[in-house]
Amino acid sequence: MIKHLVVIGPGLIGGSFALALKRQGLVERVTGVGRGRANLEHALKLGIIDAIGESLPAAVKDADLVLAAIPVGAMPALFRELAEALPAGAILTDAGSTKQDVIAAARAALGGKIGQFIPGHPIAGAETNGAGAAHAHLFEGKPVILTPLTENRAEDIDRVESLWVACGARVARMDKSDHDRVFAAVSHLPHLAAFALMEELAARPDANTFFRFAGSGFRDFSRIAGSHPEMWRDIALANREALLGELDTYIDKLESIRCMIEARDGSGLEQLFARARQARNNWIKGKFE
Repeated sequence: MIKHLVVIGPGLIGGSFALALKRQGLVERVTGVGRGRANLEHALKLGIIDAIGESLPAAVKDADLVLAAIPVGAMPALFRELAEALPAGAILTDAGSTKQDVIAAARAALGGKIGQFIPGHPIAGAETNGAGAAHAHLFEGKPVILTPLTENRAEDIDRVESLWVACGARVARMDKSDHDRVFAAVSHLPHLAAFALMEELAARPDANTFFRFAGSGFRDFSRIAGSHPEMWRDIALANREALLGELDTYIDKLESIRCMIEARDGSGLEQLFARARQARNNWIKGKFE
């Protein structure tokens, strides 16, 4: 049981975490902290939080658990503020999509309190955001990655894991560098591709014609281009090295497809498409688990 949960950023992820724990009867009181007063008041009205923290130090002074569900670019300043404010015994965790930069920022700021920080990443994002997008079932069946530190206590890691499991999530533990390498390929790169295509088409003089005739395939592909620009700016820069490598690999693959089309290599295209189709079918069927 969490007596006092503080959610820094009660939007889609932070708000859904609070609602899921409330639904399971695992939290007594939730305080929300954030930059946007309107979002905090909306979260209060929706019952996601029970109170609005007027300041971070005041909000966390008796917290059992603090969840930082904010853009990764805002983490360093948050950790500096928490270095003094975080009470002994409280667990701090996050929902950031990159881990190496977040952990480095935590180490630089938290000092002797670094053992209280359990880095995490719930894989349950959507193109919607804010308190109004939160719901108690968001994490059911979804992966959550923990990248524990050597300084963490085993019982604290287990406690954070058990809370995510109570939310319905499937929890795995991973090395921080492996996490960033994997998610550069399967999350960050697809977002960049969707942003790039949407921005390029919208900039054309006859953009209305393209969008008028775009169908469900384009809608599915471009869905993630509706994601939060600030958050994805921070992710792209935070995971710069891994993402640059994935971009180069993807560009090389697109260039090979371009060469096949230019050479009218129908057989090569069909074989590539068949391999890609089989890979996706295997993934959907869980054969890569």
